[in-house]
Amino acid sequence: MKTSDFDFELPPERIAQRPAEPRDSARLLDLRDGIVDRAVADLPKLLKPGSLLVVNDTRVIPAQLEGRRGEGRISVTLHKQLSGTEWLAFARPAKRLRPGDRIEFAENFAAEMVERREGGEVYLRFDMPADAFHDALMIHGRTPLPPYIKRGEGPDGQDTHDYQTMFAARDGAVAAPTAGLHFTPDLMAGLDAAGMEMATVTLHVGAGTFLPVTVEDVRDHKMHAEYGEVDEETAGRINAARVAGRPIVSIGTTALRLLESAVQPDGRLAAFRGDTRLFCTPGFRFQAVDQLFTNFHLPRSTLFMLVCAFAGTEHMRAAYRHAIDKEYRFFSYGDATLLKRA
Repeated sequence: MKTSDFDFELPPERIAQRPAEPRDSARLLDLRDGIVDRAVADLPKLLKPGSLLVVNDTRVIPAQLEGRRGEGRISVTLHKQLSGTEWLAFARPAKRLRPGDRIEFAENFAAEMVERREGGEVYLRFDMPADAFHDALMIHGRTPLPPYIKRGEGPDGQDTHDYQTMFAARDGAVAAPTAGLHFTPDLMAGLDAAGMEMATVTLHVGAGTFLPVTVEDVRDHKMHAEYGEVDEETAGRINAARVAGRPIVSIGTTALRLLESAVQPDGRLAAFRGDTRLFCTPGFRFQAVDQLFTNFHLPRSTLFMLVCAFAGTEHMRAAYRHAIDKEYRFFSYGDATLLKRA
């Protein structure tokens, strides 16, 4: 299986630079039975009453930092927390950094580069108490927008609001679980009135989600680890819904990857707490999720591979061609799709 098998041409003007207003006014491409143009606001009447929707409650932190090593500027994006003051990060230019180097971000806010790791990662240790680190990050960090959202001088105040879901409750993500960006109080009220139920999991999305697949053989790609949690109550609710024949609808690929990581050999979900590197490509056997609500994804990306695995490669290729022809808006701030497991 080759990475080029998952390539497609996307006109730059199809990449959304701001979300729809209101968020649930975005368009929705319903791909469960054919290819049907709808709106996100239609979701309450599209899903079967009793469906269990699973959302990711991670909160995006201001993980983008600008600092100096001596006279040289260093840009750092934190992407995985190891302890209260230790992080894996991507740094530019990373080649300048050596173990023991000190990066100054502000007065009394600095990190030591402990070691270089595979995949362009560096291991940073901040020399301050955990609560002081958190406070400094909130002051000096910026929202780490994807590189395809162009802001010139960086994210603005509107992005601080826009790039956060209404479910955000637990600090730790450096990228938004973007399917959740479409949800509003009005949409939630409509889903509740239509008989839907909600469950919550946590997957702290890492900056690795922005990284392209650079190898040609898909089997050679190494996923970055992301930390997630499914508690016992949620696992039990999902198992009970499956026994009752109620559809499990994952709101986003992040929730889906976490749920599939929690599946046991007997097919039931168990409580999960730890890292996942789950990489879903065509041939993967999905067991936890029946339907997937998700945004449009980048060409040659692990997430486009995932939706091809979930709904069928040829179906997704045809759907993306339709979306481009009909001027759907793509990526984090763009429109959405609704898929069923092939």
